[in-house]
Amino acid sequence: LARRTLFWLKLGTFQFAFLRPVLMFLSIVLWTNGNYTLSNLFPKGAAIWISCFIGVLTIIALWPVGIMFQQVRTLLISKKIIPKFALYQFIVILNHLQTAIINILAKQRVIPCAPPLSSSARGAYITQQLLIMEMFLITLISRVVYRRRYDDLEPPECTAEEAGDNKQAP
Repeated sequence: LARRTLFWLKLGTFQFAFLRPVLMFLSIVLWTNGNYTLSNLFPKGAAIWISCFIGVLTIIALWPVGIMFQQVRTLLISKKIIPKFALYQFIVILNHLQTAIINILAKQRVIPCAPPLSSSARGAYITQQLLIMEMFLITLISRVVYRRRYDDLEPPECTAEEAGDNKQAP
């Protein structure tokens, strides 16, 4: 990879890390003014434009990561890069796509309301509960894949002095 290409790939992932919080702050400001409501999914509403823009930013951010993965895959095969990359993409998809789908279903009232919770509140509750379970499972998978194996290491050799010290101790 050329230095210039690497710069553009870094910029592709940095834009997501920078612009997503900026857009979230913008949506909070618009919400306090009354211009932003999640249920307003019409073309003139801010919610649809901000959500679509965040979706585009996510795809643009995953594209450079995929390019870098293809470049370093053969070099880092001994470091188990393929499961790490798969877990990374799985986390991004769970965090964004699953949340968006459940929110859309809740706004369309496909998720029924339970008496203390509205449909939207229940959708948010379901999203959080699913993410807790999924992140726990991803943590377990990461632990299994990346755990240091101590049986592969050779035991340290005892020196003659340590062997003599053990014989003199009562």
